[in-house]
Amino acid sequence: MFRKTALAALAASTMLAGAGLAADKPGEGVTVRPVMQPIAEEIFQHRILFRALQDLGYDVAEPEEVQAQTLHLALGTGDADFTAVHWNGLHNTFFEESGGDAVLEKVGTLIDGALQGYLVNKAAYDAGVQNLGDLKDPAKAAMFDADGDGKADLAGCVPGWGCERVIEHQLDEFGLRETVNHNQGEYNAIIADTIARNEGGENVLYYTWTPYWVSGVLVPGENVEFLAVPYSSLPDGAAAETTFNGKDLGFAVDSIRIVATDEFLAANPAAAKLFELAKIDINDISAQNKLIADGEDSSDDIDRHVAAWIEANRETYDNWLDAARAAAK
Repeated sequence: MFRKTALAALAASTMLAGAGLAADKPGEGVTVRPVMQPIAEEIFQHRILFRALQDLGYDVAEPEEVQAQTLHLALGTGDADFTAVHWNGLHNTFFEESGGDAVLEKVGTLIDGALQGYLVNKAAYDAGVQNLGDLKDPAKAAMFDADGDGKADLAGCVPGWGCERVIEHQLDEFGLRETVNHNQGEYNAIIADTIARNEGGENVLYYTWTPYWVSGVLVPGENVEFLAVPYSSLPDGAAAETTFNGKDLGFAVDSIRIVATDEFLAANPAAAKLFELAKIDINDISAQNKLIADGEDSSDDIDRHVAAWIEANRETYDNWLDAARAAAK
């Protein structure tokens, strides 16, 4: 009798331990397939989510790295489960082209208050170049001529990111083709040249976004200024709020969201709740991006940045996990 009772108690305790483990690790046995852009400054926010997923028991596959348009297509075809770099306004066309709400879902708001725009050095701004439309004037455009052809050189956007569609549309819409060159290529190389020319006392005209390290070097309101645009005009007649602090920047004042497949979210309520709640302050992203720009750009460096952020935000992070575990019950 004693032996049977002891065995029953052992079995019960084993079942309870197993149940506790399952509750603590609701993602056990599931591999999550992320997709992201090949941009070092977007690794940090992804790895915070990877750590949270791992703490929930999920295995996280090596991320697929492709440009924004292609990563949305990968999600739409079921070749990946989620991304954390969907700009709600800028990338909405990519979202719709990849199946939209029929197969995908935008979840939560990971980063709020993301901006994009055209900027010039403060001396040029104070000299009267305060609106992109000012560059229709050949004399003003020539202020930003870096290659001697008489046209302004705009350090622009990499094809496939989405911002290039807005810039190309606005160059046509505002009649700037005859006076402005949109220089595209490896953004970090182009912006490094822009920063060097600014430091050398030359006028500069460039596109950038926040969060990103560039605005920690070329600081809006200090050594550079955002240009206004003549009026709001986005590709395909899209409507969005493009005004920030009273100035129409020409790009949607945006948020960065997680996009995941409907199939993955339905099968993984813990991950769905995590994605819904996760939020990272935009200034934390920019600060980490500046560390990358200053040379802390190895994988180990970024993991260290992630660990430091989690410890600094431990209560918030643990609340994400607790809510995710509760959603899986």
